[in-house]
Amino acid sequence: MHKTLATTAVAAGLLFAGQSAHADSPMLWQDNSLTYLYGKNFSVDSGEDGREAAIQQTITFEHASGWTWGDIFLFVDHKWFNGHSGKDGRTYYGEFSPRLSLGKISGKDLSFGPIKDVLISTTYERGESQADGTPNQVYLLGPAVDLELPGFDRFSLNTYYRKPDGTTGNPGGQWQITPAWAMTIPVGKSDILVDGYIDWVVNDKKSGGRELKKNFHFNPQVKYDLGKALDYTPAKLYVGIEYDYWSNKYGIEDTSAFNTDNNVVNFIVKAHY
Repeated sequence: MHKTLATTAVAAGLLFAGQSAHADSPMLWQDNSLTYLYGKNFSVDSGEDGREAAIQQTITFEHASGWTWGDIFLFVDHKWFNGHSGKDGRTYYGEFSPRLSLGKISGKDLSFGPIKDVLISTTYERGESQADGTPNQVYLLGPAVDLELPGFDRFSLNTYYRKPDGTTGNPGGQWQITPAWAMTIPVGKSDILVDGYIDWVVNDKKSGGRELKKNFHFNPQVKYDLGKALDYTPAKLYVGIEYDYWSNKYGIEDTSAFNTDNNVVNFIVKAHY
């Protein structure tokens, strides 16, 4: 999973219960991973001549962990471009997303129907600062639920009020809905993992001459468990593709003069440790 510059959030991520912690630790489990992504023709991230970046490569570090009080997901993208208009053709973007479990904190079972738990979800998004040092960052806060749905390993629904700060010009906030999911499909002697998220910013917002448009970011991954197929440790080495569709990317309105609707397939290799 990778995201760029200044929109979307998700605290969605890949919550594999990889490595367990000590019994007396507030950390119940953790998983870390590195992903390499390769894709072409991303909108907005264009060269100085206005053409779409011919090639975009990304290395993503992800961390997910479960705690006695909730969970954490974070990732950092390091991206480099062929034809990017940035100062050196490289940039970074990251998100830090802790969620507070009301069930765990209260010690009560809050499950009912398909709902497993009720949470308070937060995210801090950070992209590369401007040349003058102005930060590019967004704060998100809102309620969330974890759901028990047939066929899914996990399914969460996060809702946010998102407030930009820094290079976005401090427009008013927007509302965002973020479902995230994972499902495992047995195939022969191995598995296919289908996971991902949607970031749906549902309203336009204008303030101080700056406008952010509503936008829709659909970002699933389909990965084959190569490690299991090679009789190595399961759920540790994956290969596959990521589909990245993003209308009005970064909240920039799509027009006939400037395409901001992203529609790209990435090749990915992902290793968990």
